[in-house]
Amino acid sequence: MGKPLHLHEHRLFPSEPGAREICRRLYAEVKSLPIISPHGHTDPSWFALNESFSNPAELLLTPDHYVLRMLYSQGISMQSLGVKPDDGGDYETDPRQVWRLFAEHYYLFRGTPSQLWLDYIFYHVFNINVRLDASTADRYYDIINTALATDEFRPRALFEQYNIEVISTTESPLDDLKHHRHILDSDWSGRVISAFRPDPVIDPEFEGFTQNIEKLAALTGENCSDFASYLKALAARRAFFKSTGVTSSDHGHPTALTADLSLQECERLYQKVIASKCSAQDAELFRAQMLTEMAKMSIEDGLVMQIHPGVYRNHNPRLFQGFGRDKGADIPLQTDYVNALKPLLDKFGNDSRLSIIVFTLDETSYSRELAPLAGHYPALKIGPAWWFHDSPEGMRRYREQVTETAGFYNTVGFNDDTRAFLSIPARHDVARRMDCNFLSKLVAEHRLHEDEAHELAHGLAYDFAKKAYKL
Repeated sequence: MGKPLHLHEHRLFPSEPGAREICRRLYAEVKSLPIISPHGHTDPSWFALNESFSNPAELLLTPDHYVLRMLYSQGISMQSLGVKPDDGGDYETDPRQVWRLFAEHYYLFRGTPSQLWLDYIFYHVFNINVRLDASTADRYYDIINTALATDEFRPRALFEQYNIEVISTTESPLDDLKHHRHILDSDWSGRVISAFRPDPVIDPEFEGFTQNIEKLAALTGENCSDFASYLKALAARRAFFKSTGVTSSDHGHPTALTADLSLQECERLYQKVIASKCSAQDAELFRAQMLTEMAKMSIEDGLVMQIHPGVYRNHNPRLFQGFGRDKGADIPLQTDYVNALKPLLDKFGNDSRLSIIVFTLDETSYSRELAPLAGHYPALKIGPAWWFHDSPEGMRRYREQVTETAGFYNTVGFNDDTRAFLSIPARHDVARRMDCNFLSKLVAEHRLHEDEAHELAHGLAYDFAKKAYKL
């Protein structure tokens, strides 16, 4: 039969009765608001083609690096989880067997946000009322698989069922955005936009960088043999992205370093990087200069700029070489913002036409650096608790560390940053519950009027993200 699965209506609410009741009132007003998903990595082909999802494993397991990394950490191979090696080697092709392996080890996720998200999906989306384990694996698989074969579980239907107002994917500047253009040309009203992610053509250490520059030149008609034509090519691609409804750019640099070099210095550095003759220091300086160049372009074309520094990407070379990017081997780094962002902020930080949203995986920087910076510069806002800190405790620490200095209005609500489509409402629900939790305690301590808390709860769940991302 299995053990019962039940999600308490007051989960993540304060334990103190007075604050819990305030939280309940706040949450009741925001729980059903439309979802603004301004940054994520869902596959745009899902919405363009609107085909049924294949099976439970491909839907809920293999695209989710949070799930993969936990299972891998316990010695479970990627191949056994149905992840195909880049060399075409053997891997488990039976999704039911993959699901059984996942179910057998589902206990590993106890106390993690992944369990909160997945249990929400099982309970609310598929109406399953027993817990997932080895004994219920086949029952889960059959229920989910049967549902996926129905029209109600096609991507566009789920988009509407989840009350998603807009969702942003993330694509390389070399992408033709054919799926986004297909959606725009269709009779479906769902809003799915991309974000301009230029890392493949502005990071000299990105794999295939020189070939990517050649592709950029071919796409734009700019020869990219000098720095000026290279910048024109980037501006052209930004304009192409913007023509499809894009409102933001996204920059996943290792650090937040920025620079303000002379034109002559930029040209010399550019010639080094396109000739593959640059050192690691040269590559870092080029990335730093390009953040400043991207900020300048953002002032001109209006794209909101997101900076996601502080990640040692593909830390596990064996995993990267065997399975490629985004397989759960990215590790947070200590990051400096005060000194790193200064060249860019010196040049553009006082320009209210520029909007930069900075994320961090280094929580120590929230109160020390980011809150004071965002609490001063008109161009700067703080992104939400992100990635490894996209969790109840991470969200709590984030609000505690940034609110006193930056307030609420220098933050930008929540984004789910996910590849796992079905987890989107679950993630937003956790964020709404935790924000109401934080606000209810301020009201209970007489630090905030309840009517102000209601306005803030609405803003944090919906208004702030919509405004910050120009949606």
